[in-house]
Amino acid sequence: MVALNRALRLRKSSDFQRARQQGRMLTSRLLILVWAPNNLTTLRVGFVVSKRISKRAVERNYIKRLLGEAVRPVLADLPTGWDIILSAKHQASGVDLSTLKEDITTLLRRARLLDQVPGASS
Repeated sequence: MVALNRALRLRKSSDFQRARQQGRMLTSRLLILVWAPNNLTTLRVGFVVSKRISKRAVERNYIKRLLGEAVRPVLADLPTGWDIILSAKHQASGVDLSTLKEDITTLLRRARLLDQVPGASS
């Protein structure tokens, strides 16, 4: 696993707050997706794993790295000019990478940020 490129990361708390206040939200069993337009020509992705999920920073950071790895395959297909926040729910702590990938893809399609793939079932 390699960390997501810094330019693609949402890092300032003010950016997270703005996206949460102005953006839209969808939830699934594992994740909460928040997306909001930004005034940039780039796509930025942020990850949130709260202390409720694990008290240990090592475990929280591992989940963030898994989320980054799960979102990487669809980054090229996402439109630019958006801030996307993926927050892990408690159920996300024990799942594998492929399950996270499926969940993220489903959420992004429901948010109409990711085009429906022809022949794929929703």
